Amino acid sequence: MSRSSEQDLLSTEIVNRGIEPSGPNAGSPTFSVRVRRRLPDFLQSVNLKYVKLGYHYLINHAVYLATIPVLVLVFSAEVGSLSGEEIWKKLWDYDIATVIGFFGVFVLTVCVYFMSRPRSVYLIDFACFKPSDELKVTREEFIDLARKSGKFDEEILGFKKRILQASGIGDETYVPRSISSSENTTTMKEGREEASMMIFGALDELFEKTRVKPKDVGVLVVNCSIFNPTPSLSAMVINHYKMRGNILSYNLGGMGCSAGIIAVDLARDMLQSNPNSYAVVVSTEMVGYNWYVGRDKSMVIPNCFFRMGCSAVMLSNRRRDFRHAKYRLEHIVRTHKAADDRSFRSVYQEEDEQGFKGLKISRDLMEVGGEALKTNITTLGPLVLPFSEQLLFFAALIRRTFSPAAKTTTTSSSATAKINGAKSSSSSDLSKPYIPDYKLAFEHFCFHAASKAVLEELQKNLGLSDENMEASKMTLHRFGNTSSSGIWYELAYMEAKESVRRGDRVWQIAFGSGFKCNSVVWKAMRKVKKPARNNPWVDCINRYPVAL
Repeated sequence: MSRSSEQDLLSTEIVNRGIEPSGPNAGSPTFSVRVRRRLPDFLQSVNLKYVKLGYHYLINHAVYLATIPVLVLVFSAEVGSLSGEEIWKKLWDYDIATVIGFFGVFVLTVCVYFMSRPRSVYLIDFACFKPSDELKVTREEFIDLARKSGKFDEEILGFKKRILQASGIGDETYVPRSISSSENTTTMKEGREEASMMIFGALDELFEKTRVKPKDVGVLVVNCSIFNPTPSLSAMVINHYKMRGNILSYNLGGMGCSAGIIAVDLARDMLQSNPNSYAVVVSTEMVGYNWYVGRDKSMVIPNCFFRMGCSAVMLSNRRRDFRHAKYRLEHIVRTHKAADDRSFRSVYQEEDEQGFKGLKISRDLMEVGGEALKTNITTLGPLVLPFSEQLLFFAALIRRTFSPAAKTTTTSSSATAKINGAKSSSSSDLSKPYIPDYKLAFEHFCFHAASKAVLEELQKNLGLSDENMEASKMTLHRFGNTSSSGIWYELAYMEAKESVRRGDRVWQIAFGSGFKCNSVVWKAMRKVKKPARNNPWVDCINRYPVAL
């Protein structure tokens, strides 16, 4: 990477401004500068192969929509100028076998169309687990719990405190009490207890809300990245609810914070091949089991952000569920960058020098995440953007491709740009692609609430308003980073605010280790008039939004 591009990924701010209290420079002004990485301005470069991939998806799904208008036009041209009597007379001129054959082909074509098209997948309802108040901690209490465990010195505790102050996390998040234990918290027993509390809590709410019996569920997908016992978590769910013996169960492990969307994708595929079925998707992560007790600061960071959370989602492919479903699944786009070594090691589980296991966060994470996000939204764009936005995008793309000014800008150096002044500025504008307005494609945005810095960079790069980012930021403040379940707490926030109306499109996007970035698009089937009594926001929604 060049020096100029490296500098573009860094942001600076002045901290600790004051007067030197002692030493040879006592009484003189002093300050320190904090340098941190930020997301690359990924929308300033567009890889055409991902645009083509998005259109490939679009054409595969819209082939019938393209052929039907052509058939209608041909038929209209043939009979449009004829009167009713002339049409009837013309039909009798044909041989009866020809007429029957024609209608037979027509009926067969219609049957093939309806049998071959994918079944609609509906989201009946979902539930987000809310732990008991005894597990709620403020930021100060969080540091005190870490101090009581006796596993961290004051330097690491100070580092944690600084991270928390800039994290955007509030004073009402939840952590297991096991993190304050002086003993080892990464035991299978404690992991199972934490998993049972959250998973069964979310599923109990889901079955109560949907009135679907556990024995009626045909597909079960459970995802938890780090904690993967034997028997699996999906087997634990089947055992607890005594589900049927022929259930299709899957347990996804090690797939990071984006695994919730991967689980929905897997459930959709299973529903496509199993008609008249229910599918349940459970997404969670074990905070206590993942607790790192060493001194490596890059591995301490996950301790500061991750909090308890679990979601359970009920999906159905039954056509009669159209009437009472909340959402219909529109699109899923998955991006995987593990072929790149930097992406693969950006979030990496390993042991530190002392032998303590934890998640190591690479300094390249922001840049890697930006590249994965760029790929994902570039692929998604043709599927969701209005035709007008796509026309503007292609017009700008053609202008960049064939404009001599754009080519000159691409090959010129920064020194030449300074000399040319205004001319260089106009050429630079030509070289930049048109950035589509995703607010025209979606009414609601649920971005994975990883940290305040990440959400702010996403907002800036995508040109979104504070209102668009409200659900993500408030979820980070109230519940912290709950890993793969976070996007469902954000959707619950929107429902608690009664902002979801019939026909609205919801964009959920999450990213995680690998490195992966995944998107799912839902369309609201009805207006959510009143939040459920077990909505996790119901007792505090009137206090939000708040300033981070």
